[in-house]
Amino acid sequence: MKLVMFSPKDVVLERGWPGRLDGDRVVQLAAQTLQAFFSGGGQAREHAVYPLADVVFRAPVLHPPSVRIFDGDDFVFSNPAAIRSPGDRVPLPKGAAEIVAVERTAAIVDSDGRIAGFTPLAEWTAPALPGTKSRDFALVLGPVVTTPDEGVPATADWERMLEIAAANTTLHSGDLLVA
Repeated sequence: MKLVMFSPKDVVLERGWPGRLDGDRVVQLAAQTLQAFFSGGGQAREHAVYPLADVVFRAPVLHPPSVRIFDGDDFVFSNPAAIRSPGDRVPLPKGAAEIVAVERTAAIVDSDGRIAGFTPLAEWTAPALPGTKSRDFALVLGPVVTTPDEGVPATADWERMLEIAAANTTLHSGDLLVA
């Protein structure tokens, strides 16, 4: 299944509504967010149907509990408040002359600590800034979440990443694991 957060073009919504892609249309799902949809076992009633041409996509998870960016068997935490929607303007951070997007894949964790889906993530970096501040200001997430039944990206060992992330802690619905 392919899922999105969206809003009609003529309605200004920061978060949007969850929906299921169905060809050239989006079917609105009866859940507050995709995190809530995953917490409910990936089931929800269907509501209104919108043509793709009439919607704007939002970040699939606007406020993730955590963002872990992996490099092999280790990770660094990134800034969950830095999440932006596709198409959002990414401003140049103070002290930076340029920014560079690093294309990655994010796995979204469900309420049972499993991977609910995968979505593109662009980690913006500012090479001129020192240390972790060089990658603390923008993560563009989405727009489409592909559930594991549609296939698992071969970009990483997702089960190993999940095992490492879950060691000695509790993962929550909406946590992001990034490869």
